[in-house]
Order: sequence, then C-alpha cells, then structure tokens
Amino acid sequence: MSNAVKEQASAPKYKKQSQLAETWKRLCRNKTAVLGLIIVVLLILVAIFSPLIFNYEETVIKQNYGEAKQWPSSAHPFGTDELGRDILARVCYGSRASLSISVITVACALTLGTILGSLAGYYGGKVDMIIMRIMDVFLAIPGTLLAICIVAALGTGTSKLVIALTVSTVPTFSRIIRGSVLTVRDVEYIEAARAIGARDSTIIFSHVLPNCLAPIIVQTTLKIADIILTIAGLSFLGLGIQPPTPEWGSMLSNGRTFIRDYSYMTMFPGLAIMITILSLNLLGDGLRDALDPRLR
Repeated sequence: MSNAVKEQASAPKYKKQSQLAETWKRLCRNKTAVLGLIIVVLLILVAIFSPLIFNYEETVIKQNYGEAKQWPSSAHPFGTDELGRDILARVCYGSRASLSISVITVACALTLGTILGSLAGYYGGKVDMIIMRIMDVFLAIPGTLLAICIVAALGTGTSKLVIALTVSTVPTFSRIIRGSVLTVRDVEYIEAARAIGARDSTIIFSHVLPNCLAPIIVQTTLKIADIILTIAGLSFLGLGIQPPTPEWGSMLSNGRTFIRDYSYMTMFPGLAIMITILSLNLLGDGLRDALDPRLR
C-alpha cells in the first residue's frame, strides 16, 4: 500500500453537521436564549395540562362569593378574585387562550404573507407594485388600532379576533418575505432551475423559500409575543376574549378596580404577560443570532 493511501486511511474522518444541528448547537451556547426556550416550553406544558390540574367548571369559572378577595395562601397560591375564583387556575387557563390564538393567528398570517410576499418578490413589476401598495395601506394604520376597528366592525368572538389579528399581521410578514425573496431570486441555482424548465411554483417553494427561512423563523417567534400583547390589550378593552373565559388582559381589567387593596389580582396576570413576552423575545433574539451566517 502506498504512503498516500496509508495517510488517507489513517486521516481522521469528520462528519459534516447539518444546518439544523449547527443552529441548535449555536442556540445552546446562548444562555438567555436557552432560558427563554425553557420558559416557553414550560408555558406550553402548563397550557396543555391545565385541564388535568384544575377543574374548569368548579375552579375557573364558578363564582364562590364566600371565598372572594382572599390573599395568596396555601389553599389559593395566587389568591382569589372578586367572584371567589382561583387566580392561579385562571392564569394557567389564560395561557391556553393566549398561546392558542396567537399561534393560530401567526400561522394564518404567515401563510398569507408567504404567498403575497413570494409573488411580489419573485415576479416584481406590476405584481410587486400592486401587492406592496395594498400592504402599505395596511401598514399605514397601527396594527392594534386596525385590529380594534375590525373587531368593532365584526363583533367580539374568538374567530373574529383571529381574523382581525391576522389582517393586521399579514403586511409585516409579506414585507419581510418579499425582501428575503429579492435577495435570492437571481442567484445561480435559481437561474439553473429556470434553465431546466422548472415551474415557477416549484422554484418558489422548493428553492427560494427554503433559503429565506432564517428571517421568517425569527419574525414568527417575535410576532407571537406581539400578538399575545395585542390580545391582552384588546381583552383589557373588552374587545377580545369574552368572560367567563379566563384571559390575562381581561383579568387585568377586572382587577384594576381593586388594585389599591388587592394588588395581587393584577400582579399575577401582569407577571404572566411579562414573562411570556420576555421569554419569546429572548428566544427570538437567540434564534436570530444562531441563524445569522455573519456570526458563524
């Protein structure tokens, strides 16, 4: 056996990591991002297993005036509200409403924004001008104000709240996806796909969008936090999730009357909102750093 063959055989073999594994490794190096991820996972587990911990009819929505306005104790760790309902149970069930609606809203907005942004960025010209001018009209109106107007027009209800939040969120996703598509639509592998006769839909969904995932993933994480805050704000104003369904914003609205003597009624729902949004923002920032090729 020649020396060259021996050297090749004895050389150490390095296994190339996938992009997902490399991103996960970089994310794990960011302690604040890991902390945010842990909190988000815990919140999801609380939302999933709340029905197994608390009885919805007896603990969450049933009025018990004999136990009203009790400060935190061993029986009620977060105290009770003005109707005698356990605040810990209502905070846990409130996570179900906030997380589920925000995830559904972001999924709908991401789907529509991906379609519109991809068409605008890939084809350009008149298609780009028409789509982006429509998006500019919506972007000219603050998102929360637009959602309030839509809810006021359609009426209250979970489905109508999702529609209002989706409409106010689509322009943000379409703008980001359009910008990402513009950066990759003229690169060599896209030109090669066109040269072999690939259809536009195949090029967009198989070649263009997979190379635009980094900003989409980061924006999705941050937008979920934004939607949770908007839901809380709308519920605080009475335009979001309606009683007796527990929601953090409506709990703040109900507890503000008693904030001077029973501050815990607003403290715990407020902390739930703060911790959730902070953890999602920490995770989003960590994902942005992990997916940024300039930091590798």
